Amino acid sequence: MTKKDILIGFVIGILASVLGSYLFITLFTNFSFISGIQIMKSEGKLGKIMTLGSILDLIAFAILLKLNKEIMARGVVLAVISIAILTFFA
Repeated sequence: MTKKDILIGFVIGILASVLGSYLFITLFTNFSFISGIQIMKSEGKLGKIMTLGSILDLIAFAILLKLNKEIMARGVVLAVISIAILTFFA
């Protein structure tokens, strides 16, 4: 059950980060999501967008800890680390 909980937390973390990035791009820029990602990548600002999107990961982490789901919270942290490594090399 532990590996399943980590996987669920990882998926929650990835989805929260993508949702946060989507909300930021659609609410604070004049671009659609896909074109916004492409433009931000060409300008070298994709890492900043992913960082702003990860704010929702912090909220998900806090909620999981409040619900005593520590293993799922570890999955969220793993997702944040994975996203950081991905944006570092992308």
